[in-house]
Amino acid sequence: MLVLAVVSLGVPLALSLRDRVNAEVRSQALSQADVVAATSADLISPPNSQGLEALARSSAATVRGRVLILNARGLVLADSASNSTVGQSYASRPEVAAALRGRAVQVQRTSHSLGESILATAVPVVRRGAPAGVVRVTQSVAAVQRAVRSTVTKLILVAGMVLLLGLLAGALIARQISLPLRRLEAAARRIAGGDLSARATVEGSTEQRSLSESFNEMADRNQRLIGAQREFVADASHQLRTPLTALRLRLEEARATTDQDSVAGDLDAGTAEVDRLAAIVDELLVLSRAEDRELQGESVGLQGAASRAAERWGTACEARSISLRVESERPGTAWCAPADLDRTLDVLIENALHYSPEGSEVSLVAGPRSIEVRDRGAGLAPGEQEIVFDRFHRGRAGREGPGGSGLGLAIARTLARAWHGDVTLSSRAGGGVIAAIEFPEGPR
Repeated sequence: MLVLAVVSLGVPLALSLRDRVNAEVRSQALSQADVVAATSADLISPPNSQGLEALARSSAATVRGRVLILNARGLVLADSASNSTVGQSYASRPEVAAALRGRAVQVQRTSHSLGESILATAVPVVRRGAPAGVVRVTQSVAAVQRAVRSTVTKLILVAGMVLLLGLLAGALIARQISLPLRRLEAAARRIAGGDLSARATVEGSTEQRSLSESFNEMADRNQRLIGAQREFVADASHQLRTPLTALRLRLEEARATTDQDSVAGDLDAGTAEVDRLAAIVDELLVLSRAEDRELQGESVGLQGAASRAAERWGTACEARSISLRVESERPGTAWCAPADLDRTLDVLIENALHYSPEGSEVSLVAGPRSIEVRDRGAGLAPGEQEIVFDRFHRGRAGREGPGGSGLGLAIARTLARAWHGDVTLSSRAGGGVIAAIEFPEGPR
């Protein structure tokens, strides 16, 4: 907009200045010729050579051109450029011929003697009511054009300075406007990343301050609501443990005292359901604590974490004749709580063992910024890569295979994202799944 404004104002102004300079040059030449004609009326007859020469030279300096003073026959009496032309006839010049007839003339024409365009101004010298001579002023059109270009150039420089100052001022104003918005965006990103304590700085214009205050009010309300939800889940999970334990003991006692096979089967089924409910309660408690991010981070070696996980799950793998191998591809480190990383790995390895057939192989691959758990299980159905991370959602393999709570992957992703990492699932070539724990570079 600033460039458009400068151009829309500068171009007409430049054209106006060009026309004005041309008009001023013409007007000055004509007025100076009138002055010389009035002054030289008493010096022409009889001719005062010295006076006429001095008058021609001073006038030429004023108009920055050439001044000739001619007599009634068109002969040169004084020349500001040279004395060699004195006595020569200029009566054939069109502007001189017109002036000898008593008419002031100003024309732009080509001078054959100079080989360039000139602006010629001729004014009659009137004495006793009749033309007694002529004053001719000639100026180079190129010189006039140079003056016009100089004026336009100065105008362009001024416009450029105005544009530069306007851009600088605009940049400063834009910075003052954008900085509060950027800080507000940073606060929003922190909240989206799980830091519910992030707040926007109240600053800037009235509208920006109002927006920041509204944002902080929203963040406060969300923090209270989410905190209340977490406390409810944690309290409910904790309080449910005691009655579930008591119920299981009663079922076991009833199972031990009954002799009826049908009743024993029902009691066993009830005990299994109680165990499943207890597992869900435990995982809900883990999930609520995972979102609180209470642990301190440190630099953890990914190969070491994979090796520890392989040791923990060695016995379970042997029981199902599954080979669990640890591989390395330029292993690196990650910034997180070791307990969170171990818990995340346990979830992924447990899933891999659940869905892998007996006699197959599960690989733990430690990379520069990730650990992958590769299995040869049933794999993922199309479109399940993300939906299986929803709480209580079980994919096709989970519904058709062994039971589960549907909270394991949600816990794993929550723990990883608490350290700005992530957990992803992808289909493995040849069948199976690759579950990856990925971390960013360095602590955040």
